[in-house]
Amino acid sequence: MAELPVVLGLGAAVLLVAVLAVRLSTRVGLPSLLLYLGLGVLLGEAGFGIRFSDASLTQSLGLAALVMILTEGGLTTRWSAVKPALWQGIVLSTVAVGLSVAITGAALHWLLGLDWRMALLWGAVLASTDSAAVFSVLRTVGIRQRLVGALELESGINDAPVYIVVVVLAEGTRVDWTLPLLVVYELLAGLLIGAALGWAGAWTLRRAALPATGLYPLATLAVCVVAYAGGQFAHASGLLATYVAALVLGNARLPHRSDTLSFAEGMGWLAQIGLFVLLGLFASPGRLLDAVVPGLVAGAVVLVLARPLSVLLSQLPFRVPWREQVFLSWAGLRGAVPIVLAMIPLATGLPGAERLVDAVFVLVIVLTLVQGTTLAPVAKLLGLAADTEPKEIQVDAAPLDELDAALLQVRIQPGSRLHGVYLNELRLPVGASVSLVVRDGTSFTPQRTSRLQEGDQLLVVATESARQLAERRLRAVDRAGPLARWRGESGR
Repeated sequence: MAELPVVLGLGAAVLLVAVLAVRLSTRVGLPSLLLYLGLGVLLGEAGFGIRFSDASLTQSLGLAALVMILTEGGLTTRWSAVKPALWQGIVLSTVAVGLSVAITGAALHWLLGLDWRMALLWGAVLASTDSAAVFSVLRTVGIRQRLVGALELESGINDAPVYIVVVVLAEGTRVDWTLPLLVVYELLAGLLIGAALGWAGAWTLRRAALPATGLYPLATLAVCVVAYAGGQFAHASGLLATYVAALVLGNARLPHRSDTLSFAEGMGWLAQIGLFVLLGLFASPGRLLDAVVPGLVAGAVVLVLARPLSVLLSQLPFRVPWREQVFLSWAGLRGAVPIVLAMIPLATGLPGAERLVDAVFVLVIVLTLVQGTTLAPVAKLLGLAADTEPKEIQVDAAPLDELDAALLQVRIQPGSRLHGVYLNELRLPVGASVSLVVRDGTSFTPQRTSRLQEGDQLLVVATESARQLAERRLRAVDRAGPLARWRGESGR
């Protein structure tokens, strides 16, 4: 008990520093996860001397953090945004993963002299893109929504098949013709369990009269965690069940939805911070020097060979333009997930696993610096984004339960086509109207002839039946202007 104040105080101080590091990372353009890793290394044996080397505990805590990150990603993903890229994302997260494992394994077997089992294990660990990195980076880059949707789906889904492959290889399970059937079962069962629990959770929460608003976010989070546990108990993919349940809940008509999403975002940040600090604490800088060469070799194989080839071959049926293929290849961000996956063979005592963990740690740092800091410039160079590319308007909603309505708060971003639009040109559906405009700190009640400007904040009152149509219309005008419908923009 005497150590409790020290532990709580140190944990709170680390959290505050990590939160402030988010602001610093956005200013200097450095991915925040590197700052969290550096903070963990500073606290570890090479800094303040805290020794932590429990691989099993690191693996368990890492998976728990990944569940929180997938929950936040699923809850904040709009189905209308990812639906056009559904099959593209599924193929990236399954077929491309298999190709990447095979290509990386074969290359490292030849370049590093690894036996086939260990080489394929390296390939499997490095095949998964990191959901935390993708969700945090891609949503700040102004690129086509279909590409963002495909990459978000890939990062949310591909952890599941990769986890299965890593466990099979780490445990030495016999590989025969039943393995593909096992993978298909685990993925399909995880999908069904997640969808069923997500639908049941949304149905229950809409009808539950909980005594406090703060209980709704907790209940939503609990449903997603139950989905993970249910998937694992059914010998299915708990990670996929988590993401699917969160995706269903995030796109359902939940009470106090904005509070739930804000809570999930906070939990997602907490999980990311805790995970990266923990991994930095686990790392041993003294061993990392010996892992630099194999880490750089593996990173080069993934970056210039495995990822581009797997994207090229898996996207052939979709006839993806070469510029988009290049961006999909470059946007395969790696983060904490490969390190967590590398902990699985280390926890089982597999010979050579320590070298894998160290090499993956080096690789993640290098690839994050190379890819994370250049993603926006690469998108602009390929003509997929521009300096004037507007960020999509932010729409937040607060329920007005007794009126069966919602209050939408809309922020008009720089470069939005809403700039200069007259209020009567919005043509919102019946049951929705702009009740207030806040401009430069001054609020006024708009008229039909009022003209919107960049930086305006709008309060839109909409009945529940008109809410979705109102959001779609606002997004359509934001992207294509008042003639959005004539230009084929529906706002989905």
